[in-house]
Amino acid sequence: MNDKAVLIAGPTASGKSALAIELAEAGNGVVINTDSMQVYRDLRVLTARPTHADEARVPHRLYGHVDAALNHSAGAWVADATAALAEVRQQRRLPIFVGGSGLYFKALTRGLSAVPPIPAGIREDVRARLERDGPEALHAELEQRDPVAAEKLNVRDRIRIARALEVIEATGRSLADWHREGLPPPLPPDQVTAVFLSPERDELYARIDRRFGTMLQAGALEEVARLAARDLDPLLPAMKAHGVPALIRHLKGELSVEEAAAIGQADTRHYAKRQFTWFRHQLPEFEWLKPEAAAAWLARAISR
Repeated sequence: MNDKAVLIAGPTASGKSALAIELAEAGNGVVINTDSMQVYRDLRVLTARPTHADEARVPHRLYGHVDAALNHSAGAWVADATAALAEVRQQRRLPIFVGGSGLYFKALTRGLSAVPPIPAGIREDVRARLERDGPEALHAELEQRDPVAAEKLNVRDRIRIARALEVIEATGRSLADWHREGLPPPLPPDQVTAVFLSPERDELYARIDRRFGTMLQAGALEEVARLAARDLDPLLPAMKAHGVPALIRHLKGELSVEEAAAIGQADTRHYAKRQFTWFRHQLPEFEWLKPEAAAAWLARAISR
C-alpha cells in the first residue's frame, strides 16, 4: 500500500469529493486536492471546496492554501503535490488525489515540462500589452517568434498566447522545446488506481444548476464581492472561476442576479462537457465508472 495511490477524477458536481472522503475513512487515507480552482482560499463556496465538517472527518491537503492574487500554475501544484505525497507516504496512509483538472492529473502521472519560473516583470509586461493591444496583436507577434505555437492557438486565446510569449521572452526557447525536456512524473502508472466518474449528462447538468443556486444561498455572492473589492488582475485564474465574472457584473449593476446565475450555470455545464472530452482523449487509462458503482470498484481494486 505504501507505494500506491488512488486518483479520482470526473466532471464538476459528479460526487468526487464525497467518494474520496468515504474511501479515506475506510482506508486510512488522505484527500489531496487536484483541482486548479479549489487551491484558492478566497473561493471556498463558489468552487465547492470541502466544508469544515468534511475536513474534520479525514485529513485534507492543498485546499485553500493559495491567495487569489497569485497565478498558481500546474508546475507549482506538482511541487506542492509531490511534497504532500511524500508526507502521506511517510505516515503510511493512502494518498487519494481528487479533482477535475485534467492537466494536474496528467502532470502527476506523466510528468510536466521543465519550463523555469517566469520573472514577474516579464509576465506583467506581456499582460499589459495584452490589455493594451489585444490578443490578435500578440498572436501576430507570436507568429514571428514561435510560429509552431502560434499555428496551434486561436487568435482570441488570450491566456495561452500570453503564456507562449512569456516563455519565449523569458527563456529564448519555445514551449515546444521545453515540453520535449519533461520532468519525471511523481506517480508512475504502475503506482496508481485511477477512476473517472461518469454520471448521466442530463442528471449532471441538473445537479450543476441546483448546486449553483445553493452556492448563492450559502454566500457565494458575498464571497465574490470581497474578491472584487481587491481589484485584482482580471486575467488571474481565481478571477475567471466559473460564476465570478458574471457575479461581478451583477455587483456592478450590469446583470440581475438571475442573469448572472444563468451565465454561471451555463459556463459550468460547458466546462463539464469539456472535462468529459479531455479525459477521454488525454488520459484513456482512467477507468470510467458510474458514480454509484465507483466505491465498490475501488474497494476491490485496492484490496488486490
